[in-house]
Amino acid sequence: MIKKYGILINLVFILVVLVIAILIDIPKGPNLRIGSFFREFKIHRGLDLQGGTSLLYIADLSKISEKERSQAIEGAIDIIRKRVDGLGVTEPVIQATSIGDKQGIIVELPGIQNVEEAIKLLGETAQLKFITENGQEVLTGKELRRASLAFSPAGGGQSLPEVNLEFNDEGREKFATATKENLGKRIIVILDNQIITAPVVQSVITDGRARITGNFTVEEARKLTLQLNSGALPVPLTLAEQRNIGATLGDKPLKESAIAGLLGILLVMLFMVIHYKLPGLLANIALVIYTAIVLALFKFIPVTLTLAGVAGFILSVGMAVDANILIFERMREELRKGKILTVAIEDGFRRAWSSIRDSNVSSIITCLILIWFGSGSVRGFAVTLLIGILVSMFSAIYVSRVFLRLAAKNNKVANLLRI
Repeated sequence: MIKKYGILINLVFILVVLVIAILIDIPKGPNLRIGSFFREFKIHRGLDLQGGTSLLYIADLSKISEKERSQAIEGAIDIIRKRVDGLGVTEPVIQATSIGDKQGIIVELPGIQNVEEAIKLLGETAQLKFITENGQEVLTGKELRRASLAFSPAGGGQSLPEVNLEFNDEGREKFATATKENLGKRIIVILDNQIITAPVVQSVITDGRARITGNFTVEEARKLTLQLNSGALPVPLTLAEQRNIGATLGDKPLKESAIAGLLGILLVMLFMVIHYKLPGLLANIALVIYTAIVLALFKFIPVTLTLAGVAGFILSVGMAVDANILIFERMREELRKGKILTVAIEDGFRRAWSSIRDSNVSSIITCLILIWFGSGSVRGFAVTLLIGILVSMFSAIYVSRVFLRLAAKNNKVANLLRI
């Protein structure tokens, strides 16, 4: 009786997981919001599936020594990556390139909506300076700890966007000294050689905080905040080329590929039913649950799907089926030895486990290596395959086992499990 209740509890757990996965999988299903945390559940498609924009920037290295040029390019790539992350673009391609004797950076942005905004955000140097009326530099962006978007009341129930600054310990001391020495005078805030604001110092500021106000729109204030938080570019960048990239697969070929993949899975499921009868049908149900969970994880994490990622997912489906085949063949061998059904099920799983474990562990290690050292489509393939492998182990070892145990408890159904 206790064992039967245990099977039912496991079945309820599987159903709960399935319901959650289906809710996430629904195209316009609910999103997740917990306090300030928000996650929109949607499939993110890569550049090869939805197209996007490619930008080529040429770096001005005239003031950089030969030894420091590669380091300057790498620093610029890191800062551009931070700015792109702030745009909410998933799986961008950002890499160094050479054009003749010039060095540059290629930025590929899949599915970007506002290209002009992205160009302004990525290409501006964002060199922040605080100078006094006599031209003395007292602070730079290097002493900035963080910037944040805020709103100040403007009367009439309205509010104006502003950027709040918080300096590090060194910046706090410098700012306190500067405000003390310039009481009643202006400290001018300059960004990329343009005056943003020039407030009069009213009192000594010792808490290391300042505000940048002006005739900002919310978008301009947000862009400035993002630029300051990501840091200043170590070298000036000039946009040399902008081009739109079409999807490698158009809508029609993409649908045809999806139909082909679905047809392949259905044929595999048909084979499982014909060859393994009821256990094959139960494995197919587990495979449907597996697919729902994997797609839900793709949307929850989120994973950006590329052509290589789709290939990784389809490969993981095959590995999930392989695990069930191993289990059923071991079950068949145990039944031929004359063992009762419940014992044959348990021994079949036990004997198949070592092969499934070793195969999946080696695949997981390979995926981790590809994720760590790979980039672009290689990493996308490895990520989707890794998720698929982990879920396939849950599906084959846990879900299929619960289904078989439950069916074996029913005398009318038990005979159909003999393969």
